[in-house]
Amino acid sequence: MMKNFSSSTLHNNNNNGNNNQTHRERNNRNYSLLSAVSLRFSLRGYGFCMAALFLFCFGSLFYQLNGGPPKILLDMRQYLGESTYLDDHGPPAPRVLPFPSQVVYNRVGKCGSRTVVILLRLLAEKHQFNLVSSDIHNKTRLTKHEQVDLMKNISNIPQPFLYTRHVHFLNFTRFKIEQPVYINIIRDPISRFLSNYFFRRFGDWRGEQNHLIRTPGMKDDERYLDINVCILENYPECSNPKVFYIIPYFCGQHPQCREPGVWALERAKQNVLENYLIVGILEELEDVLLLLERLLPHYFTGVLSIYKSPDYRKMGNMTGTVRKHTPTLEALQVLYHRMRYEYAFYNFIRDQFHLMKKKIGLKSVSHPPAYSPAFLRELALRTPEPLDEDEEPDTDLDDANSWLVHP
Repeated sequence: MMKNFSSSTLHNNNNNGNNNQTHRERNNRNYSLLSAVSLRFSLRGYGFCMAALFLFCFGSLFYQLNGGPPKILLDMRQYLGESTYLDDHGPPAPRVLPFPSQVVYNRVGKCGSRTVVILLRLLAEKHQFNLVSSDIHNKTRLTKHEQVDLMKNISNIPQPFLYTRHVHFLNFTRFKIEQPVYINIIRDPISRFLSNYFFRRFGDWRGEQNHLIRTPGMKDDERYLDINVCILENYPECSNPKVFYIIPYFCGQHPQCREPGVWALERAKQNVLENYLIVGILEELEDVLLLLERLLPHYFTGVLSIYKSPDYRKMGNMTGTVRKHTPTLEALQVLYHRMRYEYAFYNFIRDQFHLMKKKIGLKSVSHPPAYSPAFLRELALRTPEPLDEDEEPDTDLDDANSWLVHP
C-alpha cells in the first residue's frame, strides 16, 4: 500500500509540476501577445503621426508655390471653421524681384550692339536673368498690331529679364501695358555710317564670306563703289533719309519719326529723358559699362572684368569691320550737314551721359574717341551755312587724311 501510495503521490506531484509549467508558458504567451499588440499599436500611431506631418508639409509647400491652398485644405477649413492664418496675418509676401526687373535694349545698328550682346550672354548665365535676344535685324518699324503683339510677348517673359532687338522705340503705356526700363548705346553718326557702309560690303573678321551671306544680291559695281563717289554724287545709300538713322530708334513708331527734322529730334530727346535709364556713347564704352554696373547691378555686376578678360577679347576682336577707311574732307563736309540732326541728338546724348557720370562721381577710364570733337568744331566753322542736298560743296579743301585722327 505504501508503495502504491507513494507512486500515486509521485504521479500527482508530477502532474502538478506539469500543470504549473503549462500555466507559466501560457502566461508567457499572453504577455508576449500583449507586448506585440502594444508594439503594433505604437507603430501604427507613429505611422499615423508621420503621415499627418507629411500631409501638412506637402500642403504647406503646395500653398506657397501656387499662391493659395489646395482644395483639401479649403475643405478642412470649411469643416473646422472660417478662421484662418490669413485672417490674422494677411497673404504671404510675394517673391522679391530686383528693380527694375524688365529691361529693353532696343539696340542701334553698328553701335557696339554685338559686343554688348556677347557680354549679356555671359552675364545672363552668371546672374541668372532671362536674356531674350531677337535675331530680327531688318524690321525696325512695325504696324500697330505688330507693336501690340511684340509688347505682349515681351511682357510675358519671366522676370527678371532683358530683351534686346533692333527696333524703334515702343510706347508700352500707349497700349496700357507696363512700361519697361530702356537702355541703349549710340556712337558718332559718321563713324556709325562708315562702319555700316563697309560692313554691308565686306563684313567683319569673323569670316571673309559673311558679307556675301548678308548682302547676296549686291552687285560688284555697288559693292566696290567708292564711298566718296557715293556721298558726293548723292547716291540713295549716302543721302537722306538713309543717313537719318539713329534718331528714329528713340523717336518711335510714328511715321514722322522717319522724316529728318526738328519734330523727330525733339521727340527723341523727350523719350530719352522719360523712358531711358541710360543712353551711353560707344566712344566711352568702359564708362558705359561702369554706369550699367552701378545702375543695374543684378544684370551687369562684373561686366567690366569680363570685358577686359583675354577670353572675351578674342571674341570681341572678331566683330571689327574690315576694309574701312576715311572719306575725303570734302565728302565728310557734305555728309556732316546731311546728318546735322543726327549730330544734334548725339551731342545731346553725350552731354546727358557726361552729366550722369558727374552726378554719380564716376572717374572716367575711357579712351578719347576716334573722331575728336575738334574735327566736328573745325568742320562747322569752315561751313557756317548748311548745304542743300543738291548744292555742290567747295572743292578746294585739303584732304581729310592729313589731320583726322584715325582709329
